[in-house]
Amino acid sequence: MTLFGIDRLLVDSELRKPLEGKRVALLAHPASVTRDLTHSLDALAAAGVNLTAAFGPQHGLRGDKQDNMVESDDFTDPVHHIPVFSLYGEVRRPTGQSMGTFDTILVDLQDLGCRIYTFITTLLYVLEAAAERGKSVWVLDRPNPAGRPVEGLTLRPGWESFVGAGPIPMRHGLTLGELGRWFVEHFKLDVDYRVIAMDGWNPDEAPGFGWPPERVWINPSPNAANLNMARAYAGTVMLEGTTLSEGRGTTRPLEQFGAPDLEAQRIMAEMEALAPEWLAGCKLREVTFQPTFQSMSAKGAADLPSPGRAFLDPRDLTRGALGPPLQSGRLWNPNFPGGRFPTNWVQKVPMTY
Repeated sequence: MTLFGIDRLLVDSELRKPLEGKRVALLAHPASVTRDLTHSLDALAAAGVNLTAAFGPQHGLRGDKQDNMVESDDFTDPVHHIPVFSLYGEVRRPTGQSMGTFDTILVDLQDLGCRIYTFITTLLYVLEAAAERGKSVWVLDRPNPAGRPVEGLTLRPGWESFVGAGPIPMRHGLTLGELGRWFVEHFKLDVDYRVIAMDGWNPDEAPGFGWPPERVWINPSPNAANLNMARAYAGTVMLEGTTLSEGRGTTRPLEQFGAPDLEAQRIMAEMEALAPEWLAGCKLREVTFQPTFQSMSAKGAADLPSPGRAFLDPRDLTRGALGPPLQSGRLWNPNFPGGRFPTNWVQKVPMTY
């Protein structure tokens, strides 16, 4: 049985002792739940933790913002009657006012193990603000669902943004707690930082390869609906800056890609001939879809491959997800990648990778 950081904090009163007499805040989202699926905010309050504030990252504390890049407002929690500050609204960094509401902030965020997933940048901003104001930061650690493999280029100096917090590979192989420790060391932050580690996490063992099979997967963001998405994301998300649809607006976002008149069978044949090792651990299949919103929603159906089943060895899945789009550019569109619009967060290039 795997215990996440929040589970250990709740069952071990010795771990909670340093919080006694402290004002405590929580940074969380919809996937911030305990083993019995109680939201961490409710569970901590029931355990007697003195909660004085909460914070929500992109998509909000409760995940009410279902579309991408929709900002959230501050509000007062109707159950616990504490202020909830948005870190994806008027500000991306905690303000002096919000930092004044707590002594220690608990960070309980499920990450996807990819550099551009914005929760890790939010963690960095919280660490920097805490270092400036003498606050403590505790990360209640959770698994990296993509496991330990590291893939992709490291972000180049000068290209930092909300989807690129620092010189990290696209797929970094770390848990959020480990990444926070790296931030503290790399940026030389003078901050009281600690990690409530997991117990029983075995990222190199089948069948989970990073995700404990006995734990229910809950979307940390609206389009992160399952483990397939989490494991393919580091590859498929790069399609946001291209002329292809990455599947947003469908029931399987970021697990599939396509465009009108795409020759899926030809692309898959080319992949199998040129780079069969990129398909190790996954199976591509042809499907047809028309997005109901966002990219290509009015341009008809598209044939495409999509990654295979849930409990795969994920070690080659990023390349398996990215290889077919690269072949599609060669076979289908001479202007690929040719960004379809200015980047979501950075105006320099379609995607920082």
